[in-house]
Amino acid sequence: MSKKLNSLSGLGGLVFSTDPDFKLEADETPVENKLAAQQNLRIWLERGRGGKEATVVKGYLGSNDSFEALAKLLKSKCAAGGSAKDGVIIVQGDHRDKVLKLLLDLGYKNTKKAGG
Repeated sequence: MSKKLNSLSGLGGLVFSTDPDFKLEADETPVENKLAAQQNLRIWLERGRGGKEATVVKGYLGSNDSFEALAKLLKSKCAAGGSAKDGVIIVQGDHRDKVLKLLLDLGYKNTKKAGG
């Protein structure tokens, strides 16, 4: 059953079409990597349950591979855990100043602290 669902998942929910001219095309559009200087990144501090703090970087546009590499670099330089998905990088702890300096050094010139 799971193999059947996995094979249909790439269809985008399409099950049946009555259109005789319908052609199924892959929706894979290549994601362009914007240059670091063209990225508009914002850095927030968010507080979660129990008052835990997390540094959040939003606004990244580019390929998933370069996004994952940037997240891994930021987490390793801050010596903290975190996650990266949907264009949002989360680094555990308050590392806003360090993340801002790292991003500016990497060439992300339009990076700013945001929020309160």
